[in-house]
Amino acid sequence: MSDEDISIDEKRVYADKTGTTTAFVATGVGITRVDVSDDIVGEFSLVHRGTATDAASADGRLAVATTDDVLVGTGEEFEPTGFGPADAVGYHDGLLAAGEGRIARYDDGWVTLAELDDVRAMDGEMVAAASGVHRLDGTHVGLTAAHDVTTAGGPLAATETGLYYLANGWMEALDGDFQVAANRVDGTAHAATGDRLYERTDGEWSAVELPIEGTIADVAYGEATYAVTTDGTFLVNAGDGWRHRSLGLPDVTALAVV
Repeated sequence: MSDEDISIDEKRVYADKTGTTTAFVATGVGITRVDVSDDIVGEFSLVHRGTATDAASADGRLAVATTDDVLVGTGEEFEPTGFGPADAVGYHDGLLAAGEGRIARYDDGWVTLAELDDVRAMDGEMVAAASGVHRLDGTHVGLTAAHDVTTAGGPLAATETGLYYLANGWMEALDGDFQVAANRVDGTAHAATGDRLYERTDGEWSAVELPIEGTIADVAYGEATYAVTTDGTFLVNAGDGWRHRSLGLPDVTALAVV
């Protein structure tokens, strides 16, 4: 069901709700804030201009990687950190960033943890890079050509050859060229190839039927499950199926929920 034409009654319901979820979408033109109430995608606005490559949140904090610097803020205003151009950001014992061949943590300034090229994503203490999955100190822990990694409900890695979970070594969960992996501590997980989204429930993976076509750029969790496509369609599933709304933004790279 599309939210392109939200009914007047729905808009009133949305306006009356105080418990909205705020999501931030990193795009080729900047950072967009999206307000979501249950499964209704409400107002959205561009809050920072520039090329954004990644976004991450923790405890109400938001970090955004851009082609100029790593920015931090509340979503209304952003401050530069002096990292320089970044490809990925994350939070684990503080703010993390990767770009231009290094991984660093912010501690009254940026402290380099490791030298590593072509980082694509980071989560917890793991990093996805062209050379595979690494720890923050650069130690290679397996696989090759990793596009994404997630750790909340047990490590999952999206690679060019498949989706893998960490057990007694890396075990293949699904075959294919995976670009996105996301999970949460309750065992819920999602993963995406260029043309298909998968969901894990009760330990089993199955394909998800979405109401739109498009390549999933990222998946995030909050009061519901949120996803965004590379061409700027925002999706939400609060338990009654997927609803969507086009944001009209190009080159989407990441999604973070605060």
